[in-house]
Amino acid sequence: MSGGGADATSAHLPVMFAEVMDGLAVKQDGIYLDGTFGRGGHARGILQRLGPKGRLLVMDKDPEAIAVATRMAAADVRLQWRRGSFAGLAEWAGADGLDGVLLDLGVSSPQLDVAERGFSFAKDGPLDMRMDPDSGESAADWLQRASEKEIADVLWRYGEERQSRRIARAIVAQREEAPLRRTAQLASLIASVLPRGASKTHPATRSFQAIRIHINRELADLESGLDAALARLKPEGRLAVISFHSLEDRIVKQFMARHAKAPPANRRMPVQVAFTPVLALIGGAQKAGEAELAANPRARSAVLRVASKLPVAGPGVAA
Repeated sequence: MSGGGADATSAHLPVMFAEVMDGLAVKQDGIYLDGTFGRGGHARGILQRLGPKGRLLVMDKDPEAIAVATRMAAADVRLQWRRGSFAGLAEWAGADGLDGVLLDLGVSSPQLDVAERGFSFAKDGPLDMRMDPDSGESAADWLQRASEKEIADVLWRYGEERQSRRIARAIVAQREEAPLRRTAQLASLIASVLPRGASKTHPATRSFQAIRIHINRELADLESGLDAALARLKPEGRLAVISFHSLEDRIVKQFMARHAKAPPANRRMPVQVAFTPVLALIGGAQKAGEAELAANPRARSAVLRVASKLPVAGPGVAA
């Protein structure tokens, strides 16, 4: 949930602030990249720990986030910004030899809180959901053209919505009468075919998550971004990733494990391929503490994982 940070419009600390700072172990003269700048909460913490020779590179798709980054960069020469997804961090020539990379995944608090961005079923607004409103297809446009099967597949794959086919059928039937253009329209439609019952969770929760992930290519970007971050980290550089749902966390967990732990032995293979770890896991999955949860309930689903890049082993040298 990038952008949970402090600025003029958001005074609270970003999610798991202390844990992220500990995980990154910021060096005064280091080079760090915050791939999900948001409103700069984590970025400010990194800058506070950097010395005069340190540098912080920040990225974000959202033009409002970049506007904040531009103002910060004007006041602090150690900060450089680039608009775009962290999936493309390898394309940034300056983003090499990094001492740390932070990815705070998902939708930001400012994005959720502004109805016009179309992320929240709790606030009526245009059915957009794009983190970068200047590119790609809006949720409304996608729902208008996608087939019933495609919609159902997205709801199941990215939202784990058991009633995906039923919801997709209702969406297709509705758009034949009138297009879905507002978040309240979509939320009401889903609620009409999925009675809430005793659950406190809104019936549209999983569907909104799934559509947002699809529209923004979030999981594909995550896979590309993790590979790029690992390639650009220095030996002993830290990778810290905050996830907000199981699909993201599974990708992060499996990525770190794949580079840190040897795969299970296969007795059918005549010769076992030697495994050289590239990452060392720093602790296990971390969750927000009770004090933070009391102040920011959105942190309840946050999971932080941290890993350190291992030095390259030379001939006869153990990694």
